[in-house]
Amino acid sequence: MHTYPDVRLFIGGEWRDALASETIPVVDPATEEVIGSVAHARHADLDLALEAADKGFTLWRQTSAFDRSKLMRRAADILRSRAEAVAYAMTREQGKPLHESRREVTGAADMIDWFAEEARRTYGQIIPARVSGVTQMAIKVPVGPVAAFTPWNFPINQIVRKLSAALAAGCSIIVKAPEETPASPAELIRAFADAGVPAGVVNLVYGIPAEISEYLISHPIIRKISFTGSTPVGKHLAALAGKHMKRTTMELGGHAPAIIFDDADLEKAIEVTTAAKFRNAGQICVAPTRFLVQEGIADKFVAGFVKAAEAITVGNGLEESVTMGPLANDRRRLAMEDMIHDALARGAELRTGGKRIGNKGYFFEPTVLADAPASATAMNEEPFGPLAIVNRFSHFDEAIAEANRLTFGLASYAFTSSLRTAQALGLHVEAGMLTINHNGLALPEVPFGGIKDSGYGTEGGSEAVESYLETRFVSQMS
Repeated sequence: MHTYPDVRLFIGGEWRDALASETIPVVDPATEEVIGSVAHARHADLDLALEAADKGFTLWRQTSAFDRSKLMRRAADILRSRAEAVAYAMTREQGKPLHESRREVTGAADMIDWFAEEARRTYGQIIPARVSGVTQMAIKVPVGPVAAFTPWNFPINQIVRKLSAALAAGCSIIVKAPEETPASPAELIRAFADAGVPAGVVNLVYGIPAEISEYLISHPIIRKISFTGSTPVGKHLAALAGKHMKRTTMELGGHAPAIIFDDADLEKAIEVTTAAKFRNAGQICVAPTRFLVQEGIADKFVAGFVKAAEAITVGNGLEESVTMGPLANDRRRLAMEDMIHDALARGAELRTGGKRIGNKGYFFEPTVLADAPASATAMNEEPFGPLAIVNRFSHFDEAIAEANRLTFGLASYAFTSSLRTAQALGLHVEAGMLTINHNGLALPEVPFGGIKDSGYGTEGGSEAVESYLETRFVSQMS
């Protein structure tokens, strides 16, 4: 039997309570019951974390890439060995079904392994010189202590990318994890601590997001910022970082289009997009939301998609038969209701779902709207819930115009059997990620990031480590 723990801060290699002994309650979204608490850090705790990260960086940057890689691989193995207990904690605090929580934990271990290998491949350059006896070198060095800020929708996944890239590059890090889902991030950090990461290299805090972010970003010890969250908050933090000349990676909100052409494999399109839309109750920044379906297959797609949505089993994520858990908090339920009511008032048609399930827990029906006008709130703001909007288009240019209409540019999806159409989509869809005829996003070895108001930088692929490194030029005459 697993139990849900009270969560503490991790600073300077020690698990500890907040200096002021403040805590924040943790609520199970399936029952609305308080299941534990998390330590609430204030400025005095952050000062300790900053001091620890500074000392940790001095040590970690001098640790060889080979040894950093070995330690990271050890942490990945430890995390895998604890997958069941960590998945239980994640489902209790976040709501997603156990099978999704397990996949997130094991996927995080794979992510650590991949970055562990990249730690040994941070190459510089020897640049041919104009003068005999001169050696020109571009060397890569870690940028310094990192502050990472992560949301509640993927409590481990959002941290592990930042943590792994930072450690691979030789940086220390302070992770500000989400207060709503604190236990599973703590277990990720515990895996690194138990693997032998030196004191101060990895630190974990919780507290008021605005208070912690503004304090850490402006502090001279911090040299790199990585944030995942909403676009408005991301813009504010990027501006603050720019004021202090701090390097940033921003993975912000999305509103992904899914373009389905007449020549698409209809069954496959329905299967892939249903899974992508309703996983984690739709609380995914890369989830498809605006389904743009060509007129020739629109009726068949809507019928098949509605049938698939109605087949989803909604319930407590601890039950193995459940395929969609509750929303993470009551704020998401209210936002969903407002968006649906707004769309219906503007002429959209409700095909299925649309309301809360029961009166305890934040359960919500998988919802499909059809023919929503562009003026509807849900067509312009990220629903971040189990809401899909299916609209029709007649020709390629019309679909591209709608796909690119918003300022978001994170993920996008498309289904077509035409190679020419697929190539044109790659050139014309304005998104950091496009997956055609399958869902190929978020693997460790591929880029993960957006453009436009969805942010900048990547947290996957070979480029992910680069933002944690500085390039320095050294010219030497023998």
